[in-house]
Amino acid sequence: MRISDMSILEANLKKRLAKPLPGRNAQARMAPMPIDENRFNENPKNPARPGGVMILLYPKNGEIYLPLMKRPSYDGAHSGQVSFPGGKVELEDKDLIATALRETEEEIGVKQNEIAVLGQLSELFIIASNFKVFPSLGLMQFTPDFVPDPYEVESVLQVPLGQLWDKSRQGIQEMRFGQYTIHSPYFEIEGHKVWGATAMMLSELIAVFDEIGV
Repeated sequence: MRISDMSILEANLKKRLAKPLPGRNAQARMAPMPIDENRFNENPKNPARPGGVMILLYPKNGEIYLPLMKRPSYDGAHSGQVSFPGGKVELEDKDLIATALRETEEEIGVKQNEIAVLGQLSELFIIASNFKVFPSLGLMQFTPDFVPDPYEVESVLQVPLGQLWDKSRQGIQEMRFGQYTIHSPYFEIEGHKVWGATAMMLSELIAVFDEIGV
């Protein structure tokens, strides 16, 4: 996806994000099947922890890119997965946008003051880790120099946004969790299968871009 003027893109995205969002309908296009409404609704007896992630757009070689990060293997729900930079709310964060900005700087080394935050996409409940994630959409006018945190990030994937529309890079994988079997849509990016919550947030991003006609 080529872009000649990031300022026009910024204005169009801000205007679109100020309106009602595509939300669950767009997220569900990349949701594991069979779709379980518990994937969208938290348990009121066990409130979800809030978290913020950053979807960061930037220009590179005349195209729009976004970074994803490959997490290292660890004893946790998201070990080894590909995700957006982000994490849980800390006491110093004034809101979830601040969380996303702070985590982006900590995890991939992009300075907070270099990012223009355009708005937020729809919240998404992640049942595996009991997080309610709020994605912020940010934009930079230049290509960042990524400095991944060696403890939290195995590698940074720089993804041309246009790849997300390439049907040859999409598929469905069968996954087993104990007695349960699901079929999860995914994007194939640099040899990695990006599925679950990250794919669902990317699906809403695609819907937003489709609406603004970029």
